[in-house]
Amino acid sequence: MKNTRTGSGGSGPRSGPTVRNGRGQGRAGRPAARGAKGPGIAKGSGKGSARATSGPERAKAVTPAKTPRAGQAPASSAKAGTKAAAKAAATETLVTGVQTLTVAPDEAGMRLDRFLVARFPQLAFTHIQRIVRKGELRIDMKRAKPNERLEAGQSVRVPPLKLEEKKPAARTPAKDESDATFLKSITLYEDKDVLVLNKPMGLAVQGGSGTTRHVDGMLEALRDAEGQKPRLVHRLDKDTAGCLVIAKTRFAATTLAKSFRSRSARKIYWALVAGVPRVRQGRVSTYLAREEASDGDARMRVALHGDDGASHAVTYYAVVDTAAQKLSWLSLKPVTGRTHQLRAHTAHIGHPIVGDPKYFNVENWELPGGIQNRLHLLARRIVIPHPRTGKPIDVTAPLPPHMQQSWNLLGFDTGGYDPIVEAPEE
Repeated sequence: MKNTRTGSGGSGPRSGPTVRNGRGQGRAGRPAARGAKGPGIAKGSGKGSARATSGPERAKAVTPAKTPRAGQAPASSAKAGTKAAAKAAATETLVTGVQTLTVAPDEAGMRLDRFLVARFPQLAFTHIQRIVRKGELRIDMKRAKPNERLEAGQSVRVPPLKLEEKKPAARTPAKDESDATFLKSITLYEDKDVLVLNKPMGLAVQGGSGTTRHVDGMLEALRDAEGQKPRLVHRLDKDTAGCLVIAKTRFAATTLAKSFRSRSARKIYWALVAGVPRVRQGRVSTYLAREEASDGDARMRVALHGDDGASHAVTYYAVVDTAAQKLSWLSLKPVTGRTHQLRAHTAHIGHPIVGDPKYFNVENWELPGGIQNRLHLLARRIVIPHPRTGKPIDVTAPLPPHMQQSWNLLGFDTGGYDPIVEAPEE
């Protein structure tokens, strides 16, 4: 098979991959009050606020006898008793010491970063990734990688953290009913173990800085009689629409997560990209690494093997249809599941996705009239073994409104044959 080198067109300064013609496809450390004695106390919003120490063990921290207990206001602050003081206390940051966590049996196989998300929901995901990259986390005393998989019984050493004591949004029967109704309206498939949603573009999967409305939060409305909340087993970018798999039970979550890790789940995406690839069906194989932008917004760059934080990423693509050599409808099959993989890979081969604010890099390119400047990427189809029966669950999502408008304008027929189906799975 003849290899075809692509132009730089990439999302980073270095690239060595190829495209081959394929056969198919708060604030921390504030004293408890003015005049309170003793260092190392961070006031929390209630009971259980932790002592901040510089040593490896919180248990050895020593504070003067007159220091008030966590959550108990000292005499000087009692005199103040102002609303401002109460508000400050409620928004204080909880500072932890060094912690050693033990991986539970039902956490076996989880990626390190996802393990920390589950253990510390108050901690921003970007901060978790930062402390992993800096080597501040240890697994059994060895430096850890962000995508490292955990085994039951392993010890994870976590550095001191600053956890924002965020008050959970008040849940009312009306809010639960509203969220449950919305989730039902976007449900593509459901049984007692699995839920597949048609996630709209613009709806975040998880919370983050400034994000209050997201799928994970809405799942609170679907807790069962035993109080068990449905769990996310994979994720989509905020502006990517389409199939999102949810596990309704702990058993299903563990089994489905293994299916994604073992790549027995088959995913197909549709995208509208700039230009027409010269190789109509091909394979993109690169290493991708995260880079932090000056504004703190992360993106992926094409990296070299051995670069710090670089992970191998493989995508098959096929051209389904074209419009005047200016636009192409691509069907994409990611073999791996790296952050922004499809967006970075299409940009790397010189055909970025229309409406992508991070990776669209074609100079002097004008958006055709009638096409909205929104990300044209859809998680079109997912096929995954059922966690109990092993039989395939095969779910397809319709085009979101902005993509349907573009397909209509360009005369693309969604009922045609999708060549990516024939692409290899590895």
